[in-house]
Order: sequence, then C-alpha cells, then structure tokens
Amino acid sequence: MGRISGVNRRQLLALGAGAGAALALPRAGWAQAAGTAAAPGVAIPPAGELHGLSAFGDLKYPADFAHFAYVDPAAPKGGGFSHMGPVAFYNQALQTFNSFNGYILKGDAAQGIELTFDTLMARALDEPDAVYGLLARSVAVSEDGTVYRFRLRPQARFHDGSTLDAEDVAFSLNLLKAKGHPVIQQSLTDMEGAEAEGADIAVVRFARTRARDVPLIAAQLPIFSRAYYGTKNFEESTLEPPLGSGPYKVGRFESGRYVEYARVADYWGAGLPVNVGIDNFDVVRYEYFRDREVGFEAFKAGAYRFREEFTSRTWATGYDFPAMKDGRVKREELPDGTPSGAQGWFLNLRRPQFADPRLREALSYAFDFEWTNTNLMYGAYKRVHSFFENTDLKAQGPADAAEAALIDKLADLVPPEQIAALKGEPWSPPASDGSGQDRILLRKASALLREAGFAVKDGKLTDKAGRAVTIEFLDDEGSLERHTAPFIKNLGVLGISANFRLVDPAQYQRRLNDFDFDATVRRYSMSAVPGESLRSFFGSKAAATPGSSNLSGIADPATDRLIDLVIAANSREELTIACRVLDRRMRFNRIWVPQWYSGLHRIAYWDEFAWPSAPRPTYGRGIPDIWSAKARKAG
Repeated sequence: MGRISGVNRRQLLALGAGAGAALALPRAGWAQAAGTAAAPGVAIPPAGELHGLSAFGDLKYPADFAHFAYVDPAAPKGGGFSHMGPVAFYNQALQTFNSFNGYILKGDAAQGIELTFDTLMARALDEPDAVYGLLARSVAVSEDGTVYRFRLRPQARFHDGSTLDAEDVAFSLNLLKAKGHPVIQQSLTDMEGAEAEGADIAVVRFARTRARDVPLIAAQLPIFSRAYYGTKNFEESTLEPPLGSGPYKVGRFESGRYVEYARVADYWGAGLPVNVGIDNFDVVRYEYFRDREVGFEAFKAGAYRFREEFTSRTWATGYDFPAMKDGRVKREELPDGTPSGAQGWFLNLRRPQFADPRLREALSYAFDFEWTNTNLMYGAYKRVHSFFENTDLKAQGPADAAEAALIDKLADLVPPEQIAALKGEPWSPPASDGSGQDRILLRKASALLREAGFAVKDGKLTDKAGRAVTIEFLDDEGSLERHTAPFIKNLGVLGISANFRLVDPAQYQRRLNDFDFDATVRRYSMSAVPGESLRSFFGSKAAATPGSSNLSGIADPATDRLIDLVIAANSREELTIACRVLDRRMRFNRIWVPQWYSGLHRIAYWDEFAWPSAPRPTYGRGIPDIWSAKARKAG
C-alpha cells in the first residue's frame, strides 16, 4: 500500500484483503485429507473443516504445514527495525499521527497499529489470495456458502491475559460493520452478522449474493476485546494504547514524531505455522517527517535504518553518501509481483468543470509523460494505461469474442456508439514528442474543447455559461509539485487556470473525506484477484459516501454492473474477461490523467538485517515481517 516516483505514499490503496470474487465455493484443494500426520505442534482441522481459504479454492500449503516457505524458521529474535512507513491503511497518516484508533474515519492513526491485533486468518505472501488459520484453528463452510463457522484456538489471549473467545470475534465484526471506517463498512456490506456459538465457535453469516472475497476480508480484520470496549467509545480517536492480542504492543511514542511497537515476549501465537519465522524484531519503529527530503537526510545520518525509495531523482543521484560508498548501507531493486494498479491525477467528477468527458480527455493531452520521465525521473518509469496495469487483467487491442459478448450485455445501459467504442481499442493516453509542449497534442486538446462547447475568452477557457475553467491540484506534501508544474503550464496554453495547493495532512484528509477538491494523486493498487473492494473504489454507492475511496465520484450503472460480474466470476477465466471489460469501461469514462508505474521496489538499508535464504515471496516484500537482525560478529 507507497509513493512511486514521488507519488504520495498515502495515495496507495490496496483493494480489499487481496481476495477475489465468486459465488460458488469449490471444495477441492481447501483442506488436507483427514488422517494426515501433522508436524509437531500443528493441529489438523477436524473432518469437514478447512485450514485455509482462497478465492478459487487453490491452496499451496497442506493442513500440516509447519511454516511458510519464504521464512527462516530459525530466524533469531531481537534487535530493532526503524523506517518511514511506506503504506497507510484506512485513516492512517504518513506525515503525522494523533490517534491509535486505526479503524474509524476520525483522526490520523499511527502506522503499524495493526501489529497489535490478531485476525482470524493470516495471508500467505507467496499465493495470490490465500489465508490460513491464526486465531481460527479451522473453518467450516455451509453448502450454500453463506455461513462460516470459525473454530477458535483455545490458547488465544489478549495482552492482559484474558481469553479471546467467540464473543470477542462476533463483537468485533459487528462493530466494524456498524461503526468502522467507511472502507471497512463498504467491504462488509454483504456480511449479515456474526454471533458466538459457544466459546470456541464464531459464526459469520453472509448474503447469498455476496462476493467471494467478503469472507476473506472478514477473516483478516482485527479482533477487539469486548470487555475493553465495554468501557471505551470505539468511535473516538485516542492516544491511549489499545488492548490487543497480536505480536506487538504500543511502546514508546511521541505524537506526530515517532511510535515504537514492542514485541510481546509471551505472545500466545508465536509458535503457530503462520507466525513461525515472522515478527523477529524486539522493536519496530515508525518515524514521521513532514518532508521526504528531510527524511532522506535523516536516513543518511542513520536516524532510521530502512527506506523504500519512491523518488526516482533521489534513487538516481542521492545514494552517494559515505555510508553507501563504504558498504554500511546497501540498496536493492526487488521485482514487484503484485499488480501495478492505477496511478494518476484523479478528477473529482462532482465538480461541474469536469462534467464533460471531452474536457477530461483533453487534460491528458496536456500532460507530457515522455518529457517528465526523461527530465525529472531519469527514464525509470513506464506510462500507466490501465486500471489493471502489469497484469493479464489489462484490456489490450480490440475486444475478443468473450469480451465482446460481455460488452453486448451492457446494451440496456449504454448507447450503441459506446458499445462499438468498448469493442475497439481501449482508450489510452497519447504518447508525446517529448518536447514538454507537444503542439500536435495541444491542438487536439483544443479541438476537443471546442467540440464540447468551451471557448477561450481573454486567454481564459470558459464553458457555455461563460464560467472560467479552473483546477486546483491538492496534495499534502510537495514532492509532486515539480511533476505537476509543467502540466499546469500546458494547461495554461489551453486557457485553463490551474495551481498546486499544498495543505497539512489533517486538512488534506478532511478535504478528501468531504470530496472537497478538484484533483489529487491516487494510486489504486489492485489485488491479483479483485473483488468486493472494487465497489468502494469505483461503485456508485461509494461515490456518495463521505470518506470512501471513490475519489473521482464515478457513478456509472455500466461500471456497477461490470463490478458485479467481476465479483460473481466462478473461475479465473471468467474473472479475467470481466476485469478486461471493466477496464475498457473505466478507461472510456476518462476519470483520470494517467501517470506512471514501475515493477520494482527500490529499497535501501543499513547493513544490519538478514533476509531468509528461502525464495522471496511474490505478492509482498515481507519487510520487516520476515527479516531479522544480522548476527553480530564475535570480538
């Protein structure tokens, strides 16, 4: 969930819990056959119960697996890990924090708070969407796929020693559905409710028409103490460290500057297969800087020890400091096996100036990616074209027979000329001549604007009512200003008055929550198996929900139907076809000015950490989860 060449880390949103979508629940591959011998300390699920779940029933690990293949089961415990957190979830902030409640809309939560809570199941980073038992020893699924009975581990405990039971699970899921962050509420729309069936069975009920990934999302949400929140207001932000059950507790902190999480020495779940070789550091520390350049200087001085670099200029020219030259600091480029997603300036379609798609398309002609990539980003990036960039879900070329058949099913929602357009080449941003001000493209943009009824008067582009067209690019930190400035200059050639507005993180988040902006940068990082969370990003209901991730405000019945079809896919083949057609429709709607992507993680770190020798996971960096402190040399 980071900045790509200066793209605000806050803008990276991962779709859902990495799960996919379908209604049928195939059993094949979900559970190890009864009677299989277990590794020492590994509990085999009872007959008819599953040890793991995935979108389409395919699991890599059997019921008796001892640990994930990408970890070092003998990794030493100890030491510390410090970084500027690259990812923010829900209401977490990246430049500051004022709360430890990370699951509501209010406040700016500290990064890393999820380390303090356990979940029913845990992700495997070497599979597209599989989860395996953590709090839940196993799960039984009803024949119609609407009821999940999670069998809890009797040894599960909160940090105060109290038992974590089915009542806590039911309380937590119902609470998050009713009062959680809007993104969580949207994801749990098709969860009808949860209840305890004795102390060790948590029953979670889903709508018959629910997406396949909803149970996987529910299985990865935090479980709270019912007793603790009996005396606390869940809907309030607070700097009181919460009572959790996870591998870490909140340690030392200074609001807005840093927060540390201390490893729980007697953590109840340390020996579980999903936790072996994981969470090896005694302390995980998040550092906060209002400016990334200041943060980089702090890294060079050793103030924190790991950095993921999101600014290509810094990566190309900044890593020549003494500790780098003498080998005390290392850096690597790691292949990113996850979908690159959609990154760009997203336009708020709720604003009247963006009502006409021809104006929205004209904006793309004014952004010279080729010049920007060469002159500002050292040629390190590729142009984003698709909402499913760098995956086989991306629409390419004219629609094939299966895609065309699906497009025909939209005929009751869109006119014939749009059906024909969707079957052709999907819309892509144009390539420029790299001059920084491609006159041919700007003339095309002007022609589109004239066709839409806009006119230039006294150097200002005006609509049919004579209102000047203006755009404010909103951000909460300035590293994208130099990328936006030449774009703004070209918009001026078209008569559009634009400016870059920098606000503090709290104001920025409030304005996004209230949809009080013209345009802002966002990266939507898609799951390898997209599902329910597509609705929160691009669905009509989310467009009218304050705090939702549908920043563009797209409310398109055809898009809604295609999202439903993605969610209803019964196979990966069906999913691929539906996603490609959804991609065509989303690109047709021109809701953004696409930017750039890279298929790499660029990391730098002081040479005091150890990677496991096992193959690195495909669907996540695993940092710091699977890293450990490097053994110190004797003497």
